[in-house]
Amino acid sequence: MEKVQVLLNSIDKVREFVDIASSVEYNFDLKSGRYIIDGKSIMGIFSLDLSQPLELVGTNESDRAEIVDAFQNFIY
Repeated sequence: MEKVQVLLNSIDKVREFVDIASSVEYNFDLKSGRYIIDGKSIMGIFSLDLSQPLELVGTNESDRAEIVDAFQNFIY
C-alpha cells in the first residue's frame, strides 16, 4: 500500500482529481484525520477539510509510481 500527500484546495482541483481518478483502474482512499473516503467519490471528497493536505492511500494492486504519475499535479 502506497501513500502520498495531495492538496485539493479548490473546486476545480477536486473536479480534475475525480476525473483522473475515474479514469484509472485501481482503487484508493483519501484520509483526513480519522475520516477515510473513497478517492473516486466527489461527494466524499467535498465532505473533508480541503484546506489541509489529504493522504492518498493506494490499494495493494497500485504502486507509488502509478499514483505519482496519475496525480502529480496534486502532490503536496
